[in-house]
Amino acid sequence: MTARLVILVTSPRTAPGLLTRDAWLAVGDADAVWGVVEEPQSQALFEAGVVVEPHDRSDPAGLARDLVSATATATADIVWVGSSDGDPGLSEAIAVEVTRLPEPPEVELLVGSFDVPGSRLLDVVAVMDRLRSPGGCPWDAEQTAQSLVPYLLEETHEAIEAIESGDHDHLREELGDLLLQVAFQSRVAQEHESEPFGIDEVAGGLVEKLVRRHPHVFAGVEAADAAAVEVNWDSIKAQEKPHRTQPLDGVPPSLPALARAQKVVSRLEKAGRVDLLDALASSEGVGGELLRVVRQARSAGFDAEGELRRLLRRLEQAASDSPA
Repeated sequence: MTARLVILVTSPRTAPGLLTRDAWLAVGDADAVWGVVEEPQSQALFEAGVVVEPHDRSDPAGLARDLVSATATATADIVWVGSSDGDPGLSEAIAVEVTRLPEPPEVELLVGSFDVPGSRLLDVVAVMDRLRSPGGCPWDAEQTAQSLVPYLLEETHEAIEAIESGDHDHLREELGDLLLQVAFQSRVAQEHESEPFGIDEVAGGLVEKLVRRHPHVFAGVEAADAAAVEVNWDSIKAQEKPHRTQPLDGVPPSLPALARAQKVVSRLEKAGRVDLLDALASSEGVGGELLRVVRQARSAGFDAEGELRRLLRRLEQAASDSPA
């Protein structure tokens, strides 16, 4: 059988050594396995008992020439363990070398591992770390949790606008900007002197919360419909936050007034304090009228804040379409 040159490529986002069956067979049957010793994938193979011959890749043309020559005289395949950066220039150099031979060896690109869903989040963390570290971006380096608050607020509103516009390309971009704020805040928190935490702690806490608050999915608890799910959620949340003794504890004061009113109405209705709402809604003035409208919207299943935003967009569009 004619020997082949096998270029083993793997995802840098997948743990070294987690290879497909075909990749392990190729490595095990090879006449020789070449690679860069310092690369994590080469180290993982070495720890698994595979002899990885060290080769310098600083000269892609020279490396390509050596790989093709070795394959031409080998009795079994030669495997090159691809580096985490994809070995810039090597594929092109191999193509040049192969075209020079009257009977060139077969070259196979073997994918040994693939990205799993969500793996690009690792790139977000790595890029954020690079920006924040010495030698990175001076502006990013001087930000604090407090200085980033206006950007978090702005990106949240822009994401809402993208959702309501129905523009999916815009939404994808804005969700990325919102994700940046989560990654940025987590990276800043990682540097806290006494109480540091990073993105792993943020994600881990979220996973634990989701599992804990969905016992009908993860713990065999019965929940016939969405209303039952909501009841379970509120009950579990109350157990998690025993310090919240008043129905309005935890309502963010920074919410826009209309959205905050919706939250307050919801909390007081669930707490059985409709008497407070009735007393305020019956008062004279614009405030009382607005509160009555919020309660009517909630009773009819509408988001008062969202409905007003939609109406304002229509008004803005009409104003822009009308001659001055």
